[in-house]
Amino acid sequence: MDGVNLEGSEKAVSRAGFLQFEIAPGDIAENVSRLKRGLELLKPLPGNMVVLPEMWATGCVYEQLNALSVQIPELLVELDALASSMQIVLAGSLPLRGTGDNKGLLLNTLCFSGTGLGQTPGIAKQHLFSFWKEDLWFTPGMSPEPLVLPGGDILGGMICYDLRFPEVARLQCRKGATILIMSAEWPKARIGQWKILLQARAIENQAFVVAANSCGTWDGMQMGGHSMVIAPDGEILAEASETAASALVPLQREVQDELRQRFNSVAPAPWSFEDSDKILSLDGLLTIVHKRRNGGQKIVFTNGCFDILHAGHVDYLQKARRQGDFLVIGLNSDASIRSIKGPQRPVNSEQNRTRVLAALGCVDAIVLFGEDTPLDLIKAVAPDVLVKGADWKEDEIAGAAEVKKNGGRVTLIPFVSAESTTGIIDTIRST
Repeated sequence: MDGVNLEGSEKAVSRAGFLQFEIAPGDIAENVSRLKRGLELLKPLPGNMVVLPEMWATGCVYEQLNALSVQIPELLVELDALASSMQIVLAGSLPLRGTGDNKGLLLNTLCFSGTGLGQTPGIAKQHLFSFWKEDLWFTPGMSPEPLVLPGGDILGGMICYDLRFPEVARLQCRKGATILIMSAEWPKARIGQWKILLQARAIENQAFVVAANSCGTWDGMQMGGHSMVIAPDGEILAEASETAASALVPLQREVQDELRQRFNSVAPAPWSFEDSDKILSLDGLLTIVHKRRNGGQKIVFTNGCFDILHAGHVDYLQKARRQGDFLVIGLNSDASIRSIKGPQRPVNSEQNRTRVLAALGCVDAIVLFGEDTPLDLIKAVAPDVLVKGADWKEDEIAGAAEVKKNGGRVTLIPFVSAESTTGIIDTIRST
């Protein structure tokens, strides 16, 4: 699904802008009052969209968020009624409890309110700012889906630190987003970068960017203000100063249409990679790991036979990849598998197994090993995270002690699928 379709008004957003204000830490009622006073001064008309700062209702009071998040569902009902009564769209990030795999976990979520939106799924922050310890309190979002408004506009969403990762905006624009929403608490010390990055996201995606930042101080830090609306060609249509401010400007779609008709830098998505390049010798792997680690990436390692790749394997490898930044698979060679499982295995040769694994987007590198266990390989790679299935006991995992001694960690991931290579082989043989 490329977006969430919503029924309602058929008018596109006519004007878009922001409310920039100082957030009262931990005081939802006061921040809602500031929102309402700001809307009274701004006087948005039906069909307008107003963007609010990051965590605008609570501030980044991490220790209080578990308690404050209980009030967010009721706040969203109030916001929906307010925005619907004015026939506008409100967008801003809030601490929201997750559902599904993230049930009970806090996500910094860009929420939308207004006519026809109801309980619309939000867009969770993809990249957590560890410098401010945000990763200790929130769970990152995944696979951001742009939002289709009732009038047909498609919105992409980013929250603060996401601005530094161009793929977040690019992915949503390739799914159809023509307006990018940015909700932030960006400090004054880096406000020059804020302006450059906002313009870059607009230009490279040929999209409108509507960005709301906070102002004032938070925990002794000066927030930067300078909320902005930017046209798809990079022109700044509105910009605030460092104090409380608001603005609404028309979105001239003909500028965007003409620009994309002349040359479209968003739609082209060629596959410019050779998956087999992920299949490496040990020396080649260690060279790449060294470069990645020097760049600040966390190396994740797991191993297995992966003889007949099935859904359980794929789910496991995706979850393994999320433990860090670069996933290495140690793959048992044919000789190693025969030593462990007998002369009838593997069903697929090591050449075929490596090639299929290399086609998975979550896999970054594959290296064969011929021993019964990958202990020597793990010692050579020295991963930051060692991943195994939850059916293993940690003290039985080859390399676990060595990884932990080096300051790394061991993560056990349960298999959610009942599929197994042995079961698939038995089914084939019985038919």
